Amino acid sequence: MTPEPALGDMERKHSPPLSEAAFTLLVQGVLDYGIFMLDPQGYVVSWNAGAERIKGYTADEIVGRHFSTFYPPEDKSAGKPQWELETAIAEGRLEDEGWRIRSDGSRFWANVVITALWDDEGVLRGFGKVTRDMSERRAAQEALSERRRLFDHLVQAQETERRRIAWDVHDDSIQVMVAVGMRLQLLQGRVPEESATELARLDASVREAISSLRNLTFRLHPPGIDRHGLVEALSNHLDDVVGPWGLAFSFRHRLDREPTPETSITIFRIVQEALLNVRKHARGSAVTLEVESVDRGILTRLVDDGIGEPLSSNAVHDHFGIIEMRERAQTAGGWWSMHSEPGTGTTVEFWVPSPEPVEAPTEEPR
Repeated sequence: MTPEPALGDMERKHSPPLSEAAFTLLVQGVLDYGIFMLDPQGYVVSWNAGAERIKGYTADEIVGRHFSTFYPPEDKSAGKPQWELETAIAEGRLEDEGWRIRSDGSRFWANVVITALWDDEGVLRGFGKVTRDMSERRAAQEALSERRRLFDHLVQAQETERRRIAWDVHDDSIQVMVAVGMRLQLLQGRVPEESATELARLDASVREAISSLRNLTFRLHPPGIDRHGLVEALSNHLDDVVGPWGLAFSFRHRLDREPTPETSITIFRIVQEALLNVRKHARGSAVTLEVESVDRGILTRLVDDGIGEPLSSNAVHDHFGIIEMRERAQTAGGWWSMHSEPGTGTTVEFWVPSPEPVEAPTEEPR
């Protein structure tokens, strides 16, 4: 007589392998992903805790129902559920993002992967479906896009206002001052010598004021900033402005692509202000400007060889130019910093994100 197997042997014989049991436990316990199976016709045959959390159905409520239950009416009308199954059969898998419906009728944005499951004989046994709720990520992306849209509008509005002020100064204030200068020159030949000397001084003051106003209009709206790329705009500014100051300069750039106009303007304005600070305060002889693509953005570094000075917290927070540079970088979603020590010069460094330019939609041919 054959001895009966011990109870422990019977349990091992009829229990699934440990790896299979562990895998089932893993799938059933995952909460961040809805993981379930469909039969070849698309009816739900299994349901995990993650699917219940994301979609709101218990296993008793959903097993046996067609997976098109999860799709909004417009997708059902368009035949999207059946098309997804057919695509998964033809290509082995399908990945999609779109709206899905919870048990209470509310919508959520889902990432879905459907995989066709075949047995060893090549017979379709059903589909594996993995769903993840991407609503929070989509909301964050939309918030970021809205912030970028508002930032672009802000930059455009600022540049429009700068351009208007530059035109007003050029067409009104400068022209009035030029007319005053011409009248002073005419009067110099009609008055006594002692008065002519005073008029000459006034004329010199008027000429100096005209020069200052012209420099102001250039700073407000440098020619070509909205027509050329960032590298050319910075290079031209160094040649046309910094060179005549008597500062030696070097410019290194490593950009993987041209930034959007709004990003270019932001970088240009910060560099423009930093260079102006070098001229006013650094008492140096040379500057180095570096611009490079880093971490899906643009890192800019301006180093001078000036006297340098310890930066007190009050100086950093109260200086208008520093405030403007920092706020421009932060408004763009980046950061700004300045390092300075006596005898070592000053380094201004900032990073701003460089989003992909949005292409205008092309009109469909009629």
